[in-house]
Amino acid sequence: MTEQENADADWSAWEQALAEFSAASGLVVSAYDASGQRRLGPFLQSRLSTLLAGSTLWDAHGDGTRFEQALAMRAAAEGHAGALFCEELCVQAVPLTLFGKSYGAVVYGWVFNRFTSGMACERIARQLGMSGTPLWAQARLESPVPQGRMTIYTELLRTLIDSTTRQKEAIVRLNELNRMRDVFLATVSHEMRTPLSAISMRLEMLLRSQLNDPERLRRELGAMMRHVAQETRMVEDLIDAAQTRNGQLAIRPEHVSLIRIVRDALSTVEPGAQAKQVALGADLPAQGELMVWGDAQRLQQLFWNLLSNAVKFTPEGGMVRLRVLPGAQRHLIEVSDTGQGIAEQFLPEVFGAFNKQQSHNAGGLGLGLFIARHIVELHGGTIEVSSGGAGQGATFTVSLPALAGASA
Repeated sequence: MTEQENADADWSAWEQALAEFSAASGLVVSAYDASGQRRLGPFLQSRLSTLLAGSTLWDAHGDGTRFEQALAMRAAAEGHAGALFCEELCVQAVPLTLFGKSYGAVVYGWVFNRFTSGMACERIARQLGMSGTPLWAQARLESPVPQGRMTIYTELLRTLIDSTTRQKEAIVRLNELNRMRDVFLATVSHEMRTPLSAISMRLEMLLRSQLNDPERLRRELGAMMRHVAQETRMVEDLIDAAQTRNGQLAIRPEHVSLIRIVRDALSTVEPGAQAKQVALGADLPAQGELMVWGDAQRLQQLFWNLLSNAVKFTPEGGMVRLRVLPGAQRHLIEVSDTGQGIAEQFLPEVFGAFNKQQSHNAGGLGLGLFIARHIVELHGGTIEVSSGGAGQGATFTVSLPALAGASA
């Protein structure tokens, strides 16, 4: 179990709940992590368990500890587990999970499930290095716990675990939301301040200079226009992301030409690619217009986003290529590049909000691919990403439903 998983497990949060379950049931209760390390317990309630605790049973390397470790690891891997210690004492275990992943188990029991005998108690005592007489004397005074009652205890324990786990998961989610809020505020404040600072600096330099150089004025105003456009895109991304999260991002579908949309997106990105000396290529089918049922503006936003991202993360002299593969049921659109690529462990996070590639050219709020995925899903399509790893480029594949029987 990793250090982070142990932190998420927060074993101290289980202490009171398991102690109360032990007091209510009279069972011995312990908690183990998935590696077999005891984290809590044993909680003892009955006189029999107190007598057994005076032996080596639950010592660090005692027979009972090893017995519980094996059961806990079985339960964590397979689910509910049970066994008899010395063929007499009933011990069971149920797994502990967080977000569907098992991280440990609760071991409970150490009770006779039927009336025992003096010989059986003597056999247990010899294994534990204690006298059999007091064990037999105590065992005769305690009623056995039959299988039916152990089943009831198991269901009660599962209910307790489920309730506590839901609380823990809610706390983890709240912490994650707080973390995302902090990332959001830090990212937005930094990224939106950058173009504003650049505009302010250029205006200050112009006001301090002689305003009699039309060519310089044109250059500076052009640069400021680019900063304004950058700021506008970030504001629009924030609005789209907010509408996406609350379900208000809508499309106005109609019969539209996929090829025309793709060409418009390519022409929008082309100046930026030329300025960066990145080759921009396209493989488009010769037949028809490939009509689809969609929102032309949103689809152009989708492909512009994928193409501009590809250009952004492709170094000078690299290549970005868009390929359209028509199909009877679905059309595939691939945007591939020869850029910095994406490490395998980051692929599942690519389409999340505020996820940014850690690179010197990774500006923006990290919302583009989050919005792109939602646009695709609104059109009944899918989007996937693949990469050979760092420095191996990346390929984004969009699948959109074909418009059967449509023509230009």
